[in-house]
Amino acid sequence: MKILVADDDRDLLELVAFMLVQDGYLALKAGDGPSALSIFAAEAPDLLILDINMPGLSGFQVCEEVRRTSRVPVMMLTVRGEEEDLVRALELGADDYLNKPFSPRTLLARVKALLRRARLEVASPVSAGRLKLDLEEHTLQIGAQPAIRLTKLELRLLQVLLANHGRAVSSDRLLIQVWGHRGAGDRELLKQLVHRARQKIEREPANPEILQTVPGAGYRLLVD
Repeated sequence: MKILVADDDRDLLELVAFMLVQDGYLALKAGDGPSALSIFAAEAPDLLILDINMPGLSGFQVCEEVRRTSRVPVMMLTVRGEEEDLVRALELGADDYLNKPFSPRTLLARVKALLRRARLEVASPVSAGRLKLDLEEHTLQIGAQPAIRLTKLELRLLQVLLANHGRAVSSDRLLIQVWGHRGAGDRELLKQLVHRARQKIEREPANPEILQTVPGAGYRLLVD
């Protein structure tokens, strides 16, 4: 497995690359955004770890460019814990988001979860009631309406909820099945993901009829 790490902090770049190599991965290193895109095009890595603040092109810009042609898992790193960074990362199609400083064990656990999710993705459509997910095309169709394009994370969220349609799925379970991990700080990730999904699939996102919050229990999907 090849993992591309892009960060202009040379010490951190070398540390992350060393951790990955010690765990059996081939680590590709880039010190800026343009180099990251060049290495991505030449090496076709299995996963990208992108710092947000890089010279030349930011991690956001690199992620956006990568998403034009690839669904490779992308993890964003940042020293800023601001909500707008999280929202933008999700909008651009990033799969995970980790604040600096982080522990080696946390980083490696999330890398393994992302790679595992990538291997487990299947292409067959999933449907219930008037909802139909196409896991290959990354779309949701509601009745006879035009198909709605989804990000990878939105697709996973709706896939889990559709498989349990009509029943509440807890936040902890969703965190594990969408990202492969859970933690108190990760609930904001889930909250923002649900918000983004509602903006796409609900007629009135502020009053959701499909993707509903169940107070104290989690979320559920109504298919009828």
